[in-house]
Order: sequence, then C-alpha cells, then structure tokens
Amino acid sequence: MASILTFAVRGIVWLLAAAGLVALVLAGMIAVPVSRPKALASIADTARSAYRGDVPPLQYFQARDGSNLAYRRYTPSGPSVNRAALLIHGSSGSSIAVHALAKALAARGVESIAPDMRGHGASGTRGDIAYLGQLDDDLADLVGHLRGQGLASPLTLAGHSSGGGFALRVAGSVNQGLFARTVLLSPYLGLKSPSTRENAGGWASPSVPRIIALSVLQSFGVTCCSQLPVVAFAVQPGSTRILSSEYSFRLLQNFGTHRDYRLDLDPANGPISVIAGRNDELMFADKYREAMQSKANIDVRVLDDANHMDVVSTASFVAVVADDLATR
Repeated sequence: MASILTFAVRGIVWLLAAAGLVALVLAGMIAVPVSRPKALASIADTARSAYRGDVPPLQYFQARDGSNLAYRRYTPSGPSVNRAALLIHGSSGSSIAVHALAKALAARGVESIAPDMRGHGASGTRGDIAYLGQLDDDLADLVGHLRGQGLASPLTLAGHSSGGGFALRVAGSVNQGLFARTVLLSPYLGLKSPSTRENAGGWASPSVPRIIALSVLQSFGVTCCSQLPVVAFAVQPGSTRILSSEYSFRLLQNFGTHRDYRLDLDPANGPISVIAGRNDELMFADKYREAMQSKANIDVRVLDDANHMDVVSTASFVAVVADDLATR
C-alpha cells in the first residue's frame, strides 16, 4: 500500500514539474517582443500620391457593445446606378486609405461607405479589439445602421489587403447574406495561401514565439494575454498618429481570413472577384488563381504594372476597379 502511495505521489510531482516547465517555456515565448521592420517606401509613396481632396467628415454608429465607431459616407456625384459598396481598408490603415476609390465610385453613381475598422483610425483602441469575432459583429451592426438610415441598394463588400482577407472571411460566414457580391483587392489570404509572400514581403514582422504560445493557451481556453501585440508593420517613422503600427493577437486573428483561408472560401456561395496588381510587392499576384481553386463563383483579374497599393490609390488602376464595382 505504501509503495502504491509513493508511486502516486511521485507521479503527481512529475506532472506538476512538467506543467511548471511548460508554463516557464510558454512564459519565455510570450516574453519575446515584437520588433518594428524597416519601413517600406513603396507602400507609403503610392499611398501619399493618392487623391485626398474632398474627404467627407467622419460619422458614427453605435455597435452592440455601446462603442461609437467611425465611418465615412460618399453620396453619388454622378447618376445613381442603384448600387452601394462597403470598402474595407488594409492593415494599419483607416477609411482614408480607400478614399480615392470611394470618390471614383461616387462619380459612377455608386454610394460608398468606408469604415475605420475597430482598432484603426477613430474606432476603438488602436491596434486591439475586445474579442475574436468582434469585427464581424461590428460589420453586421454597421450594415444594420445603414439599412435603418434608408440605404436600400444592393451592397458589395470590397476589401483591400488584410481587408480583402476579412472580406473573404465574411463571404464564407453567417453574414454573407448581407452582401450581393464580394471583391478582394490584392487580398492577404494568410500563410496557407500560395499567394502570400514571406512576412508579406517585409510589411509584417511577427513575434512567432509569442503567437505560438498564445495559440497554445487559446487551445485550452486561456485568453488572458490576447491583448498583447504580436505583429508590427513597416509603417513610416512618425506615422503612428494616423496608422496602427501593431496588432494584438486577437485583432490579428480577426482582421483577415481564418488560419486556413479555405475554411472561408469553401462555404462562400456568392460571386467573388479578385483584382490585384502584377507588381504586388506583398503578394504573389500570379498565384491568386491557384489559391481560388477555380471555383465557379470566383473570377481573378491581374492588372499589369500595378503594385499593392495602386488598386486603391493610383487613378488609372482605381478607375479599373471602380468600373468593375459599378457595372457588375
């Protein structure tokens, strides 16, 4: 009897020691900080060259958690075509990033709405959200708000870069019925997509040990550290006043596709278009067709001579995107 008790005690001690060791390893991994990558001049230069005149003022809607979130609304300046578009900016950005596209759509009779996604711009805490899935809830709340204000036109959801990944997430979710069509502009589809360059071509610098450790904790239902930053972006020095330079673990998980983008692609039933620039510095544009797996409801268009930001910034390429959104 004594030997059995001794064996049991030793087993418990070994289990506690192993658990303590795992905890120490995870703590060490979580302690690995995020490092800021060198700024990518091409991203900033193309964005700076975009048209920034006649920016409409921010408006606000109340999300289900009581927060007031910001968006800009662009009424048609040309004859209305009974279409509307909801434009989602990319990582670190805000509604200003899609202003040139929104103005081009307005000139073509398309009403456009450009939100500052929570964690960006004037919406919420910069670089963070409260829980995984909050961005999906916010988007549904914004659509409900717009419908309540009388917007009756069919809505197209268009997202750029990480916003394109998020748009695909929505297209395969319970919220897909809110939109008649989805357009992915140079989308970031996550690490499992053949279109993704390593670290997004130098745009993103993740703390891989911290991400792994937080993923392990999350698998056990532990989310106490999900507010910690896990990735930094190659923004220009001094730009953090207007840009989100880092993302928390939970924002990184929510603002894009699921870990495997095919979990969003497979259940997406509505029409989806991908438009990207052949000279994209962050993605392999020639791999988008492969990534989309030749699904019948998806078409892919690659624009010669365009880079990652051109599709929402440079007039000639913005016109191509706007024509597509206004006529299909």
